[in-house]
Amino acid sequence: MNLAAAPWRSAYPPGLVPEVALAAFPVHEIVDRAAARWGSKAAFRFRDTVLGYDALATEVELCAAAFMRHGIARGSKVALLLPNTLYHPIAFFGALKAGAAVVHLSPLDSERVLAHKLADSGARLLVTTNIGNLGQRAEALLRDGAVDKIILGEDSAWGPPATPGEVISGAEIVTFADFVAGAQAERFPTVGLDDIALLQYTGGTTGMPKGAMLSHRNLSTAVSSYDLWFNGWNLSRPGQERVLLFLPLFHIYALVAVMLRTLNNGQELILHTRFDAETALAEIEAGATSFPGVPTMWIAIASVPGFEKRDFSSLRYCASGGAPLPVEIARRLRAATGHAILGGWGMTETSPAGTNIPINRPDKVATIGVPLPGVHLDIVALDDPTRVLSTGETGELRVFGPNVTAGYLNREDETRAAFSEGGLLTGDIGFMDEDGFFTIVDRKKDMILCGGYNVYPQMIEQAIYEHPDVEEVLVLGVPDGYRGETPKAFLKLKAGAPQLTIEALRTFLKSRLGPHELPTLVEIRDALPRTSVGKLSKLQLKQEEAARQEPAKVS
Repeated sequence: MNLAAAPWRSAYPPGLVPEVALAAFPVHEIVDRAAARWGSKAAFRFRDTVLGYDALATEVELCAAAFMRHGIARGSKVALLLPNTLYHPIAFFGALKAGAAVVHLSPLDSERVLAHKLADSGARLLVTTNIGNLGQRAEALLRDGAVDKIILGEDSAWGPPATPGEVISGAEIVTFADFVAGAQAERFPTVGLDDIALLQYTGGTTGMPKGAMLSHRNLSTAVSSYDLWFNGWNLSRPGQERVLLFLPLFHIYALVAVMLRTLNNGQELILHTRFDAETALAEIEAGATSFPGVPTMWIAIASVPGFEKRDFSSLRYCASGGAPLPVEIARRLRAATGHAILGGWGMTETSPAGTNIPINRPDKVATIGVPLPGVHLDIVALDDPTRVLSTGETGELRVFGPNVTAGYLNREDETRAAFSEGGLLTGDIGFMDEDGFFTIVDRKKDMILCGGYNVYPQMIEQAIYEHPDVEEVLVLGVPDGYRGETPKAFLKLKAGAPQLTIEALRTFLKSRLGPHELPTLVEIRDALPRTSVGKLSKLQLKQEEAARQEPAKVS
């Protein structure tokens, strides 16, 4: 990759260039370094608990020693089934310090998916908490032989729980407090930069999730890239920011782009287990300086009556990631708050550093921005991933960098298919403009072949979001006897809005889309399906549409 010739060089802050060497280090060293520099300064604020950096380092070392006492060593796997709670950073860093790799499980995973991730990863030790029904779900995994031991964090340790969960017990179930009690270690293992730090399972659109193998080098260079960028733009002041975190820590975005980067800079994380728009607004008015979210969070905030009259003056940086933020929502938020909701692009396999929109280019809000320092992107032909396309040509995004995974666990064939000339084929379709800014028009698997034309659902969704009565939208291709496939729009309307017919929708869109892009079907729903991390999801809709076609296939 030739970063010296990168056309996005002029979009960088003064003194920063694309071709930088990104610092790599064992990820758990973030905590030790921060404790040495920042001492008792608050690292986390969670309910009634304020955890300083020195206290966090002590808890992490105790947890690491307890893991080692239990037989966890370099190369072991530790599974975390945790929502946002202080048990997450303690167990995450503790496992890494003990030499293990963390296996992230989602509290919203089905039992079948949980069992698959555990079997695929080889993790036999599970850390969870008694929030809601997580204890019972973990107990079922133990009973079914999916794990050998459960470490149960008692939620009440951090203050009165919002939803008290039932306490479980058994021979192979131990409370977190008892697990770490009295643990000591004379020395901790030496961890290699290319050792796996995290097995992060990607959702995918079909089949079971596959585990992206993310090394200490992958995660730490991603942090280093983010730091160069955000510190270069003076968006992240070491030791000063108060970062509002609703994003789930079991997701790569919150884990690396928020938690690891925040702790690496001695800043404070205001941690919440669940997102609530009114709570977010109250925390901002109470002094949060940074709020990274996902589009659904910003849409919810923009739907709060009178949100434009709230006090956003403490905020220095607002971001949206995980999925494209509708342009119309970004425009409304900027008009109401004075803040550009910037963001970028990344994926599990890139840890997730990829691109970002420069703070001085709000005119590029419809793009995903430019590649971060040390990361290189290009556009390759859909029919030949070795052929690099020219400026303005649409193809598949390919990414290179030390932050990019080496591949998928136990999936050699899929790993080979995912790379071209050393670069990861992302599955995103887009183009690069003359300034080096990239735009994604859709996912490769979501593209609709409509009467011989390539139609991109995301472009249709962006246009529909301009309709004043639409709160959320998803568009996908469904079978059509004449055109092969046709766009169908699934809508959630704003409260009190009148019903929207397909005729009225098409009339609204005629000046915004080409004739081949206009939806021919619309379905109004009370809610649209979401993934385990709150992003709008097309998978359930695709499955429902496929089921509707079954009778026709049988006959």
